[in-house]
This record gives sequence, structure tokens and C-alpha cells, in this order.
Amino acid sequence: MDTDAFAAVHAAEWERLEHLSKQRRLSGPEADELVRLYQATAGHLSAVRTSAPDPHLVGRLSALLAQARGRVAGAHELRLSDVAHFLTSALPAAFYRVRWWTVGVMVVWVALAVAVGWWNAATPAAVAQLGPPRELQRYADEAFAAYYSNYPAPDFAAQVWTNNAWIAAQCIGLGITGVFPAYVLYANAVGVGQAAAIMATYGDLRVFFGLILPHGLMELTAIFVAGGTGLKLFWTAVVPGRRTRSRALAEEGRSLITVAVGLVLVLAVSGLVEGFVTPSGLPTAAKIAIGALVLAGYWAYTLVLGRRAVAAGETGDLAEDLAGHTLAQAG
Repeated sequence: MDTDAFAAVHAAEWERLEHLSKQRRLSGPEADELVRLYQATAGHLSAVRTSAPDPHLVGRLSALLAQARGRVAGAHELRLSDVAHFLTSALPAAFYRVRWWTVGVMVVWVALAVAVGWWNAATPAAVAQLGPPRELQRYADEAFAAYYSNYPAPDFAAQVWTNNAWIAAQCIGLGITGVFPAYVLYANAVGVGQAAAIMATYGDLRVFFGLILPHGLMELTAIFVAGGTGLKLFWTAVVPGRRTRSRALAEEGRSLITVAVGLVLVLAVSGLVEGFVTPSGLPTAAKIAIGALVLAGYWAYTLVLGRRAVAAGETGDLAEDLAGHTLAQAG
């Protein structure tokens, strides 16, 4: 097929379809014409993809059909079945597909935080660089614990949720750089390690773990998921596999956005624990147990529902009719 000649023959139909798609009001005959041209153009796209898959022409027709589809079929309305599919299939599958990235980030982060904490606690000069002894003592005796109780629980939970969700979204959205998620994880690990060193030197390390673990088990895991997801997107750009780089990034990017939306829900739960459980009067063991149950719930959700969804072919990407047409590839 000569794609230039094919485009020249059908250019008027495509231009008319574009015009009707953008037109605010359509008469009865115009609506009929829009449907007819949409069907014809879909046939043109199929012919091009089969006989001469020119990327430029395929992209042009795909965009044109996507625009026309909105006028022909109307906007996709959110249904209860869509929500159910997202929560029971798309989201756990997306979490499951980044599980090893999550574990890898977690191992490196914990090792770094422990190393920073141990080195600072064992090196008086390093602790001295963190601040004057009087300020560090006040931090260990008052400020660290007061952080979790200075504000009303609902306000504090909302503030924590918003802040962490924003950090997670940035890790994923800017993950393609490879630098931003790595920097966020590094800075977070160093900060936690230094706080532990101050508490070990000037206060009680049991207070540190008693206040960090109830919400931190889930909160930090969510950050590990976000960091791992961002780094996975970067790795996809470097090593796209058998897919073209643009297609790999499009597919992985859409599924990773699913992770970002899911982490908003996960961090909402973590924020509730941090706002209501961490500063509560419950025994420390009970608070940590609640945090552990929340974390266990996340991993059960990911491993059980996620494995099942992935085995059924779910990736967390949009459905084909919403994602748009893709160029056929060999292999």
C-alpha cells in the first residue's frame, strides 16, 4: 500500500470527520454522517495497520478516532462495576507487578537508615553536627513525641495524608528521571536514621520505635512502592524490552498511574493510624500490632488478589477501548 496515495484519497473524509467531531451541535443528518465517517475511518486505520503500518499515519488516525469516539459513544461514565474492577483487579495487579521493586527499595532503604543511625550514634562529632546539645535534648524529650499530638487527630491525619500522597505522586510522576525517587528515598532514610541516633543518644530508642512503627510500617511501605514504581518507569525507558520505547512507556505509565491512585487510598489508611493510633493512650504493643495488621492487609491484598489478577491477564493499564489504538509489533 502506498500510504501517501491512500492518505490523499481519503484526506477529505478525515478532515470532514475532524470538523464534525469538533462541532458543538449536530443536526440529524450530520450525526448520521459522523457515524458513517467514524466507521469508514476505523476501516482505514485497520487497513493501514495491516498492510502498511506507518507510525505517523496510525497515530494521526488513532487520535482522530479517539476524538470522534467521544461524540459517537459519549464520554465514559463511571459505574459501580468500574470501581469494583479497579479495587479487585486493576489496582492489586498494579501493586503486584511492582512488588519486587518495592522489596528491593525497602532493603536498600532499611540498610541505609540503619547505617546512618548507627554511625551517627557511635560518632559524637556526627551527632554534634545535627545541632546544639540543648536543642537535641529538647527534641528527644519533647519535640519528637509532641509532633504526633500537637494538632487535633483529624487535622493531623489529613495533613499527613496530603503530604505523603504528594510525595508518592512526585516519586511516580518524576520517576522517569531516575534521580528524583532515588533522592527522595535517600533523604528520607538519612532523616529517619539521624532521628533514631538523636533518640538513642539523648533519649530512649524505645520511644522512637513506639511512635514510628504503628503508622510507619504502612507509610514507609507506601513510599517504597512509590519509589520502586518510579524507578521501574525509569528502567522501562532504559530497557523497553521487545516493545518500542514509546509503547512501553505509554503502557507502563498508565498502569503506574493506577499505583499512584491506589497509594492515595493506602496513605489515607496510614494517615488515620498516625493521627488516631500513634498518639493514643493504647499500650505500645497494641499500637504496633495495629500497624502490623494494616501492613499485613496490604500485602495480602497485593499477593492474593494481585497474583490472581495478573494470572488472568490484568496489568493495571486502561482497557483497550480507553487506552487507544496501538501499533502491531512483531513477536
